[in-house]
Amino acid sequence: MRLKDLPPEERPRERLLEVGPERVSTAELVAILLGSGMRGRSALQLAQEILAQAGSLRKLLDLGVAGLVRIPGVKRAKAVQLVAALELGRRLWREMREARPVVTSAAEAAALLLEELRHRPVEHFVLLVLDTRHHVLDLVHLAVGTADEALVSPREVFTEVLRRRGRKVILAHNHPSGDPTPSAEDVLLTRRLVEAGKLLDVEVVDHIVVGADGYVSLRESGRW
Repeated sequence: MRLKDLPPEERPRERLLEVGPERVSTAELVAILLGSGMRGRSALQLAQEILAQAGSLRKLLDLGVAGLVRIPGVKRAKAVQLVAALELGRRLWREMREARPVVTSAAEAAALLLEELRHRPVEHFVLLVLDTRHHVLDLVHLAVGTADEALVSPREVFTEVLRRRGRKVILAHNHPSGDPTPSAEDVLLTRRLVEAGKLLDVEVVDHIVVGADGYVSLRESGRW
């Protein structure tokens, strides 16, 4: 079956646009890079076969162009595209690893978050995902709400943390009113997430509420 014969919601490019790159499969990402398949096989089917033969993305990179063109349906141009994309990913990972900031205090977290959040007209809930040594692995925009609230669930929070292999997380959101004073709902949500994190061996380090001219740390202010 050709990709264009699939329903729009099942086509890799359309799915990426609809749900975002993090929520499509590795095979779908490879299919997008391939662009097209071969007679009798769609780009997605070809991508699945490539991944099955390679065994992992690391081994796929190790194959190089010479190894990839030995896979039926993979011509040199497609192999070059795949290798180039994988190499870019490897370099990005190395760059991020070398430049990852370390966050050990509310002030350091706020330095990363204030400009990101304080001028937002509606509430944004974000996660600073950390490793065991407090290196920042990612800044995740989890939810966007109204001028009053952004609803999140423990499942959403810890799915994103574990997806990035995080062991600690700093929660943060803005108050569009400009006043960073945590609400009763903010405190209750934080306590729920702290308890849920204990079950998953993920430490909730802090919850930062950002206002127009400053922030409040729920941990430093003794709210849990």
